[in-house]
Amino acid sequence: MGAIESTIGRIKQMLVDGELRPGDKLPVEKDLAAGLGVSRNTLREAVRALTTLKVLQTRQGDGTYVTSLAPDLLLDGMAFVAELHGEAGELQFLHVRRLLEPEATALAVNRLTDAELAELRRLLRESHALVQTPAVDHERLMANDRAFHHLITARCGNPVLAALVENASGHTVRARMWRGRVDAGADARTVTEHQMIYQAIADRDSERARMLAAAHILGVEGSVRAMTVPAPDLAAGMIPRGGDIASSDE
Repeated sequence: MGAIESTIGRIKQMLVDGELRPGDKLPVEKDLAAGLGVSRNTLREAVRALTTLKVLQTRQGDGTYVTSLAPDLLLDGMAFVAELHGEAGELQFLHVRRLLEPEATALAVNRLTDAELAELRRLLRESHALVQTPAVDHERLMANDRAFHHLITARCGNPVLAALVENASGHTVRARMWRGRVDAGADARTVTEHQMIYQAIADRDSERARMLAAAHILGVEGSVRAMTVPAPDLAAGMIPRGGDIASSDE
């Protein structure tokens, strides 16, 4: 392990041991470098790396501080994975979202307040109005979609789970907007599915909310997958034995 990696590890250990806490200001550079037994250049590189990871924050003219270390802040780096892998990365994030979001939705059912339920109803009314327009504003509809899901999962009671879901959801926006633009019925189906999820939450039925959230995300994933994978090349006029090919509405 190189000197920079070792220094990063030692600063992380200081955080784990409680020597440094969220919001603390790091000792001045020369003192911290001496305490760690490394050069000031090595320390600067370690601090730069931890700043990129959002563990530390440098304030111009003031010094370097430990961030809040909140899960949503530290997990924000997941964005690079989706960007690096393009369409395949978005499908992978949809898969992760399908695994995690239904549980977060179920956990939120009995935590959402009456005021938050009222906000969900407002978002539903807004989304319904948006899909009724002749030319749907997909950017506004997607912002509404994200707000709807975020309001629910942020109340799951587990900040790590909430951060994972938010990151997985946020990095599938491009695929979901693409789906809405090429599938004429996708927007209306989304609004209907949101309404069903809301009703399960309003009924305080966590198991129904979990299943509806899973079905909703699976539908999005299936539609996006169908649009990215070429259809099978069936010979013209050939119908498999056993009857017609059943058509399905993703």
